[in-house]
Amino acid sequence: MTHSSIKKLLLGITGGIAAYKSAELVRLLVKQGIEVQVVMTEAARHFITPVTLQALSGKRVFTDMWDESIANGMPHIELSREADAILIAPASADFIAKLVHGGADDLLSTLCLARDCPLMVAPAMNKQMWDNPATQRNIAQLQQDGIDILGPGSGEQACGEIGFGRMLEPEQLLALIEAAWQPKVLAGKRVLITAGPTVEAIDPVRAVTNFSSGKMGHSIAQAAWEMGAEVTLVSGPTALLSPSAVKTINVVSAEDMLNAVMDHIQAQDIFISVAAVADYRPAQPSTNKIKKNGAALSLELIPNIDILAKVAALPDGPFCVGFAAESENLLEYAEQKRQRKNLPLIAANLIDAMGKEESSLTLLDANGSHPLPKAPKLVLARRLLQHVAVMLNQSEP
Repeated sequence: MTHSSIKKLLLGITGGIAAYKSAELVRLLVKQGIEVQVVMTEAARHFITPVTLQALSGKRVFTDMWDESIANGMPHIELSREADAILIAPASADFIAKLVHGGADDLLSTLCLARDCPLMVAPAMNKQMWDNPATQRNIAQLQQDGIDILGPGSGEQACGEIGFGRMLEPEQLLALIEAAWQPKVLAGKRVLITAGPTVEAIDPVRAVTNFSSGKMGHSIAQAAWEMGAEVTLVSGPTALLSPSAVKTINVVSAEDMLNAVMDHIQAQDIFISVAAVADYRPAQPSTNKIKKNGAALSLELIPNIDILAKVAALPDGPFCVGFAAESENLLEYAEQKRQRKNLPLIAANLIDAMGKEESSLTLLDANGSHPLPKAPKLVLARRLLQHVAVMLNQSEP
């Protein structure tokens, strides 16, 4: 993919039970501001109706190659020329074979043949059909022809069998579509990211923790993968699903996180410390539940090791990016932290953004401050990493 962004997507739907997932995919795409034009095969209409997809996309659904509503009588040309890309989801075994051999006996296959934009295919079929040598030859040929294959996934299928052949979930497809258009400015780089809170045990049922949701760290992991990096995410306890293409190490305490980071840091080019690591932990956690007796309870806390400072002090260590979440004097405190830990870059934000879908950041480096206006956290993550990529290019000989 060479486009810098995608604004219009033509979604082709072929016959298969996975067509029900296409409705959610359309909803997610539209939510991201992408204009979706749906084209269905006749077989697809047996699984989901055009009315459903028209309501979700806000655009008329096309099914007929001889549709007279297209002024020049050539919908296969008009529809494909208006799209930045075409995605077939689900793509049945039959339709995949048709693409390989240049079949053009309906609107969807004809516009795929007549396209001048990228084509992506999300296979969906029974596991035996997927494993069949004919299908595997067809997939290999599509890849050789420059067509992106998204999936399939593995799991329980409509037939009751378990194996590869399931269409990827709509959220996974959306992530892959967006990733395809991101500049690969971190290709060949290895990035280690910490995310989420840490939990410091008081006793088996109580703990000291914080309100970090992990959303920013997970967004940065997703964005780094989109930009071509090999990503390792060390995450404290969150309710988030880890990005599917990212190696994730789940930890609980600050000590767990420290050990995981130090076990993997030697191979990294970039370290981004987003986690809200507890500054203190109970000195003597109880092995049994502390019983309530009505009296005051004193808890002695001792400091945790500063993971970011430890990594930043490593000889020949990675490029380090810190985060500073403050309730006041944001830029002043963030810059003090950057200089104290000898960081090339720190991202500063107010703590009222914790747990929210959107935030704003100010990047601070040796050249001053660089505000990033309020936006979804994934958008901010991409902008942050673009800034990191520029700094890396400037520092490399």
